[in-house]
This record gives sequence, structure tokens and C-alpha cells, in this order.
Amino acid sequence: MSPVKVLITGASGFVGGHLTAHLEACGDEVIGIDRVPDGIDITDAAAVAAVIAEVKPAAIYHLAGWADVGGSWKAPVEAFRVNAEGTLNVLSAAAATGVERVLAVSSADVYGKVEPSELPLTEDSPLRPASPYAASKVAADYLGLQAWLGNGLPVLRVRAFNHLGPGQTDKFVAPALASRIARAERDGGDVLPIGDLSARRDFTDVRDVVRAYRLLMENGEPGQVYNVCSGIDLAVQDLADQLLAQARIPLRFETDPDLLRPVEVPVLRGSYERLHQATGWKPEIPISQTLTDLLEDWRRRVAAGA
Repeated sequence: MSPVKVLITGASGFVGGHLTAHLEACGDEVIGIDRVPDGIDITDAAAVAAVIAEVKPAAIYHLAGWADVGGSWKAPVEAFRVNAEGTLNVLSAAAATGVERVLAVSSADVYGKVEPSELPLTEDSPLRPASPYAASKVAADYLGLQAWLGNGLPVLRVRAFNHLGPGQTDKFVAPALASRIARAERDGGDVLPIGDLSARRDFTDVRDVVRAYRLLMENGEPGQVYNVCSGIDLAVQDLADQLLAQARIPLRFETDPDLLRPVEVPVLRGSYERLHQATGWKPEIPISQTLTDLLEDWRRRVAAGA
């Protein structure tokens, strides 16, 4: 794909930072917008429309949204507004401005409660959202489809499975464990609080994920939906054990009831066959490397006072 002018919503977030670096390395001109510190709230339709009309990007990567699955139980209205209404605002402004391509990122949580016999999940699997977050992502996903069918806006929909990597917030289980290990190494102590580690998830390195996003922007079919995943499910316990094995002091796990979710989906594993057929993409970075990079990142952040 020739270098283009792109807008990223949520550019300062975990994925946004990696995507910005990847797109700039590919020669794209990147403009990022965010809610903080003094940026755009995507639930403010007029503000979103104004910035997109001013920037006039050829393409938009829509990453901004509510990402805290557990937190959505306590704030379902806020989660829905940010993910659904925010997406509607971005898509409406993109259509009004004549944006050529939009990549709208949803989540594998839309598949919800599945039986092992239904795995791997394909893009044609039924959607059974089990959390307020997941329901908001179903709405955002279908707003993308409606924008294509109703407005002719070339939207590429992505259902991203779990991704990991340096720079990730400790609101997610693997970076949370990495941050606790790094703090225990600095401050002492031998106990790491944990939630339920039995869930199995499909993890992909964020650097592979953003590579998939640009390939889809170039080669994906408008209106289509694509899983971005590794095709392998790992128990969260496996990730925890790999991180624990890299700790520089003796540590042990201890269950903290406050870290347990009201509903836990036992297993998710996807198929990236449609993505591979469209772009040739496949994951390249092994999970062992991802976890090493994640822990080293948290050691640097803790040492710097994070």
C-alpha cells in the first residue's frame, strides 16, 4: 500500500502506540486523536466531526473505546456510550467527509459463552455477549456493517482476540502479573494476588496485531469482518507460570476474591483463516518472547516510579 494520510482514534493507548510506530515505519502520515490529556471525546459527535473534517484523512483506524471488561459491570452505560455511540460518531463523520477506508476494531468477547465443540471460532460463529462490554462491542461491530450497507462507507471490521506486549496497562491479567512481579522485585514480598487463572484465551503479540491491521486496510474487503488471533488457546495459568519463572526472587500466587469477574468465559480460540486468505498474514512472534518483553517493560516502568 502506498503511504497515505491516516487518522488513529485512541492513538496514545497500548495498541495505538504500536500502530502509530508501525504505520510511520511504513511511510504513512499519522495523525492521532485521544480523549486525554486535552483531546477529543468520541461521544462528542460535533467534536469528532470537526476534527475529521479538518484532517481529511484517507483512512481511519478506530481504536478508541472502553477496554475494561471487568469495569463494564460497574459502569455499563458509560461502556456502551463510548463503544457504541462513539463508534457511530466516528463512522458518521467519516462518511460525511468522504474517508476512503475505515478499520473499526471490535473484540472477540462478542462471541461470548461458547462450547469447546464450537472452537475454533470463525467470523460466522454466533454472537453471545456475556458482559456489558461485550454487548457494547456487538453494537459497535454492527454499526460498522450498517455504515457499509447503508451509507456505502468502506468499513473493515476486526474482532481482535487477546493481545499482549510492552506498554500494556495493568488492567489486564498478564501485564498485571508482570507489574506485580516487578514491584515485588523492587519492594520485597513473596505473594502475588491473582484472580481465576483457569480461563483459556487466544493471545497474539500486539506487534503482530498492528501488522494485521495495516494489511487489512490495504487488502481487506469492505463490509467484511476478520478475526485477528493466533489460532492457539493458552490457559492464563500458563502465562502466569511463564512470568513467575522469570522472577528474580521467590514468589507464589494467592487468590484475591476482588480480582474475580461475575462471569468468566472458559475458553476462546479463533481462526485467522479469513485474514490469512485476504492478506497472507500469520502470527510471527512467539508468546515466550512477548512475555519476556512485557516483564522487562514493567521492570523499566516500576524502576521509573510507575
